[in-house]
Parts: sequence; C-alpha cells; structure tokens
Amino acid sequence: MSYRTRVGVLRGGPSNEYEVSLNSGAAVLEALRDHFADRYEPRDIFIDRQGVWHVDGLPMRPEQVVPKIDVAVNALHGAYGEDGTVQALFETHGLPHTGSDSVGSAVAMNKVLSKKIFRDHGIKTPFGREISSADILESAGDPSFARELFESILLPAVVKPVASGSSVGVAIVRSYDGLMTALSAAAEHSKSVMIEEFIPGIEATCGVVENLRGQDLYVLPPIEIRPKTQFFDYRAKYQGQSEEIVPATFAETTKREIEALARKIHQVLGLKHYSRSDFIIHPRRGVYALEANTLPGLTSESLMPKALRAVGSSVQEFVGHIIGLALA
Repeated sequence: MSYRTRVGVLRGGPSNEYEVSLNSGAAVLEALRDHFADRYEPRDIFIDRQGVWHVDGLPMRPEQVVPKIDVAVNALHGAYGEDGTVQALFETHGLPHTGSDSVGSAVAMNKVLSKKIFRDHGIKTPFGREISSADILESAGDPSFARELFESILLPAVVKPVASGSSVGVAIVRSYDGLMTALSAAAEHSKSVMIEEFIPGIEATCGVVENLRGQDLYVLPPIEIRPKTQFFDYRAKYQGQSEEIVPATFAETTKREIEALARKIHQVLGLKHYSRSDFIIHPRRGVYALEANTLPGLTSESLMPKALRAVGSSVQEFVGHIIGLALA
C-alpha cells in the first residue's frame, strides 16, 4: 500500500466543551475511516480533562505526539483548543493544522477584542462592558459593588464570559437579584466577564469555508435559530432544545446582509480555513454581530453540518477539504 498521510484528530481537552469536542472528533474520525481510508491514516489523539495527551491509550507529551502525525485536525472546542494555545504549539513545531492560526483564534475567542474589531470595521454589535472576574469574586458579599453595577447598566442585559464558547456561563439578567448570581457563574469560566446590551430578536448563524466550489470564501446559507429555551444556550445547542431553519426564512435582503457580514468577519479577524459567525436580528434596528466561532462543532446537533447538507455537501466532504487546506 502507498504511503497514507497520518492525520491526528485532537479531541476532548480541559474546557467545559469536553463532551462536544469528543463528539466532533468522533465525527471526523468516522469520516476519515469511512471515506478516506486509501488516502489518510487517522490517529485518535485524546486529551483528557487535565490536559494530558493520549495516543493509542498511552499518555504522551505533545512534543512526542507531533512526530507521529503529518497534519492535525483540531476538534478541541473552548479554552486550550480554540483560544490559540494548541495552535501556538502546532506553529512552534511546524505542524500543519486545520483552522485558524494562534493569533486569529485568540482574537476571535476574546469577545472584547473581537467586538472592538467589529466596531473598527463598521460592523454593528451590541455595546458591552468588561469586568475582571477577580473583582467579581472578591466583591461577592459587597452590596455596594452590585448596586454600582446595577445602576450603570440597562436591563435586561446579557452576562457572558469573555473567553468561552457554546454559551457556557451565559445568562440573561432581568433583575438586581439575578445580576451577581450571573456574574459569579460567568466568572468561573473566564478571567473577565462582559455585561452586554440585550438585543431582542431572532438569532442566526452563518458559516464560511475557504476555497470551496471555485470561490475564495464560500458562504453557507444563513441558519435561523428559534430556541425552545430562554435563548440559544448550551442545552438548546446540544440537547435538541431549538429549531434550526436552513435556509432561513428572513427577507432576501437580510440573508444577503448576514452572508456579507459572515464573510467580512472572517476576513477582519484574520481567520483561516473556515468559521461561523453568530448574529441577532432586531425587527427594526437590523442585524447585529455577536461573535465568531473558529472551530464550529461537527456533532449531529451542530449547525455547520446542517448548513453543509443544505448545499448538497457533507461533513465527510468538509473534513477532506479542510485537511487539503491545511496541507496546502
């Protein structure tokens, strides 16, 4: 048999999105084994919750794993896998990998930085205020801290960790009593927390893929999201508690605007290979950009696969394509 490219699939990891990452990685491994057995040799690289790497069940240091593979498919969602940490490791060792580089990943993961870039490039986004998690935790019993914050914001407001994904630690606050509870919960997941203006409307998301179907940046159809929960939280995303409509039922002008914004966000944040951007559509004020995802999930409940299927593609084709981009 001719040489097969060794593809390491990284999954698991120390973040709160461990289970989602396991499932995304499993989808990639299945695609490789079922559709690319003649071309690629898949290697399951499991990273446990403590951050220890394992290959074939044996714990190894990352620098021991790198020589065993030719390219890495990064399926690590959340901190460590999506914030530039593992990307910097790949770059240090010269290992090709799927997805954005360390700088683009770090910027997109940080909601404060990405929102600043949105505003600098004329992309409408909700106003947000950053607060140190250390200040929140130290002031947990201080009513004056909570009162000052409460009087400085308009309710309802969205409280979210600055660097986290899958809506982990996100809450909508509608009262004084709920503010400190939400801040304390969000502070457990990031070094700082954002209190963001609440924009009522319909949620949407839109993915882009580089060098697909003859286009430098191919835009997938926008997906309309109608959660059965209070908003599109972790439960809605991964436990079937939402209705995802693809293609979306928005007016054609709104769809085109979302597509243009998803393309622009990918470019201004310096992202690579693929990304998925999230939006909220207010009935009168229009489309607001919320954040960008550099490693969208590939599970059966994930949004990217649904958009791929809507244009006659599949996770299998997508996996083969992004590996090609990494090797190129």
